[in-house]
Amino acid sequence: MNKRKICAVVTARPSYSRIKTALLAIKNHPELELQLVVAGSALLGRYGNAVDVIEKDGFTINEKVFMVLEGENKTAMAKTTGLGVMELANVFYNLNPDAVITIADRFETIATSIASAYQNIPLIHIQGGEVTGNIDEKVRHANTKLADIHLVASEDAKERVLKMGEEPSKVINTGCPSIDLAKAIKDSPALTFDPIQKYGGVGPVDLNWKEGYIVVMQHPVTTEYTAAKEDVLKTLDAVNDLNIPTFWFWPNVDAGADGTSNGIRTFRELKRPKNIHFFKNMEPQDFLKLLVNSKCLIGNSSVGIRECAYLKVPVVNIGTRQNRRQRGANVMDVDYNKERIKQAIIDQIENKGIESSSIYGDGDSGNKIAEILSNIELTFHKTITY
Repeated sequence: MNKRKICAVVTARPSYSRIKTALLAIKNHPELELQLVVAGSALLGRYGNAVDVIEKDGFTINEKVFMVLEGENKTAMAKTTGLGVMELANVFYNLNPDAVITIADRFETIATSIASAYQNIPLIHIQGGEVTGNIDEKVRHANTKLADIHLVASEDAKERVLKMGEEPSKVINTGCPSIDLAKAIKDSPALTFDPIQKYGGVGPVDLNWKEGYIVVMQHPVTTEYTAAKEDVLKTLDAVNDLNIPTFWFWPNVDAGADGTSNGIRTFRELKRPKNIHFFKNMEPQDFLKLLVNSKCLIGNSSVGIRECAYLKVPVVNIGTRQNRRQRGANVMDVDYNKERIKQAIIDQIENKGIESSSIYGDGDSGNKIAEILSNIELTFHKTITY
């Protein structure tokens, strides 16, 4: 019997951790063949080059698609997506998959959806139906309308996709594969490595992090990209004032990323912070171990909404990037105000009563996804069923 060829497209560093356990389950399933395409910023060194981590995890990459246009502004985002459609159309033509997976909501994921849908290749959308800020809000729901199968991460998301007129039998709550990784870390949380020794980075090498530390991951907001530098400087000032050992991670390649990056570099050169060490990237398991042993996560990453809710990590969520996204009791929301950010960090560090939340899954999503893909009917034609 011929195996079903499932082509997954990973376009950015965070997308890999969102799908890793599903990729592994597909790869190991006797009735499925994994075709892996790595594209976009996942190939770029300045964003952590996820390829190194992917290959280290034992995956074979079938195709690499270089498509990121320099500029990190809204026009570059649009052109990057256009290049992605052109390149991925050829990739799918050559690989001839039975179905294509597009992941979540990053701006360039719409290129995967268009290249697949326009070639009558069944499209599987992972993690549709959620609400957030940013251009991601539009892209996620556009992916939903182009997709044929919807493997959502929560009941709330499932209800939203159904309200969009999708076929109920093709909308399934599998939970989020990132929670599978979080479950493994929850069961074995010890921090078994020195982050500075293992990953290098930039900043003080003698940081006294073993007595307690916080983690920061702040991305630009594409709909507010001109404020990216100003926004990140407020967070930097707040974290620097608190003088708590801090591990700070580089932003995604969204419009405004140059402003965020420039703000970090400027602050680093002028203030020479003694309490902040900066990293580009980290293996997913190591990053989660760093989080679960931290005092708090600060910024606007969806990891604060998903994995941190499951791992009971306090989160200070800043600004509108995660606007209206379903969240657990671990999250405190603030705007870009230095004093409010400082106070929120202090309050969250002292927050000891957080319960684990399974809004986004119970830790077995990858296997569920692979099993569904092995037997669900693959179609590429649909009619709205409002």
